[in-house]
This record gives sequence, structure tokens and C-alpha cells, in this order.
Amino acid sequence: MAQTIVKAGTMSAVARTFAIPLFFGALVLAHAAPAQGDDSKNDPAAHPGEDAGVPAPAPKEEAVVRASVQMAPPKNDSRALTITTADGRTATCREQTAQPFLVRGNWFPSSKDPEIIKHGRKLLEDAIKYRTSTYGYFEGFGSRKANPHPPKFYAKPTTFMGLTVQVHEKIIPALKCVEAALKANGAANEYKPRSAGGIRFKNTYRGVEVSNHVYGIAIDIEPDRNSCCGCVAPWPNHPLCKAKHKTVWERMAMPKSWVDTFERYGFYWLGHDVLQDTMHFEFLGDPDKILDIVKS
Repeated sequence: MAQTIVKAGTMSAVARTFAIPLFFGALVLAHAAPAQGDDSKNDPAAHPGEDAGVPAPAPKEEAVVRASVQMAPPKNDSRALTITTADGRTATCREQTAQPFLVRGNWFPSSKDPEIIKHGRKLLEDAIKYRTSTYGYFEGFGSRKANPHPPKFYAKPTTFMGLTVQVHEKIIPALKCVEAALKANGAANEYKPRSAGGIRFKNTYRGVEVSNHVYGIAIDIEPDRNSCCGCVAPWPNHPLCKAKHKTVWERMAMPKSWVDTFERYGFYWLGHDVLQDTMHFEFLGDPDKILDIVKS
């Protein structure tokens, strides 16, 4: 049985900065959406460890995860991935999809029907309550009674495809499962990202919305090469966004195989959203269903 060793990096997320092309210069990029938006795309001050005036939490010891691939019992001819957890147990990566009430597009439906709009806002309220209790209380959203700690309390540095990112500790196993799957299915050879960012310590969305980055459950991969054509200026002027007749898949360096692999393990790709945010993945699955512990 082939085994891949995935060891945690020791470099702080503060030490990694994004490679921003000259096209963007010092401009601050933002999401654009009806009454909402993320004001941070490609803004170095919004990325982990670089949030202006807010110190990054002290690094916590990260789990060393060993990932391996083994054939599962006959089940749709699929292969099961296993990882070794920080406490030495063997666990199988469980496939799951995003929970619909957490999907951004369902909060802001393209409809003028008051009932449909009301239902979307209810889903947003439910999503805030869920993220608060599950990942931490972010001031101004939800109730501190649901979780006394902010998301950064649970943040830990980890590595993903050789890059250091800081995310919520609950989703580290999901990232490790994605990494193991990318190596197992050969997609890791198709694309080599040079930068990635995770948790932020201030909300970069406007209006009633709060970014999944502040909960530590979202990562951006190579913002300079994976576009966000639905964002505000200067994104529409990016060469990839100005090219006519290009599909969302052609406006990114990352291959579709990466998107498919992420989505097998509970992540949602914001390239599906009106923002066409191709760099962005957020874990919208159930963190309690990431792994199955293998009984010895």
C-alpha cells in the first residue's frame, strides 16, 4: 500500500504573502453583490497574519497527518482515503457535500418574490447561528452565548500542498483529505499553487453578510492567477475577465480536477456563485462527518 507522508509546516502564516501581479498594484479588490460584498480580494491586509492592527493568534501545535490511499470494499468502484490523526488513530475520509443552508447563493436568491427573499434571509440567519456555535462568535453576528470564543481562538497553522495556511482546527482534517485525494488521483501534478490564505480577523463583507474567512473555514488559492470576475473594480479589467466568450473555467489557472476534488470533501467553490470567485473554497460540510475512525 503506497503511503504519502504529509507533515505540518512550522512557518507561521504571517511569513507567507501573496504574489500580486503588477496589474493590481496597491489597489484593494472587493466582492460585488446586491447589498453585500467582500472588500478584501487581493488586499494583503485582509489575509491571515496580515490584518491591519490585529495580531495573529499565537501558533498552536499542528497535527502531523499521514495520508494513505487504500482500496475500499466494493462501493461504486471508489477508493477510500485514510489519514492518521494527531492522536495516532487511523481514520477514513468521508465524502460529503455542502449543506444547502450555508451556500451563499441561497441567501440572496435572484427573485422579487417577497416570500422567496424572506426564505433566503432566514437561511442566512440560520447560517450565522450555525457558524457561531460551530466555529466561534464573531462580534456583531450571532450571539456570544452560543460560543464564548472568537474563531481565531480555534485557529491553527497547517500546510496544504506545501503552503502554510491558518484555518479553524475543525477543518484541518478536511484539508488533509483533499490534499491526499489530489495526490492519489494525479490532480496534484496538474497544478502547483504558489500562495494560499485562510482565516482573517475582520469581516470584509458589507451589509448583513459575514465572510467565511473570519470563521477560518475558507481559503483562497493564488488570487493573482484565479480570478473573481464578479467582484468590483479593478477585477472586471483583469485580462482573464475582459476576454470575451471565456467560461468561468477558462478564467482561472486552477484545473477543474481541483474543484471536483475539493467538493468531494464538503467544500463549496465560490466559482459557482455570481461572484465567480474562482480562488475561493469554503468548508460547508459537517465538521463532525469529515472522518470515520477505523476500529482496530
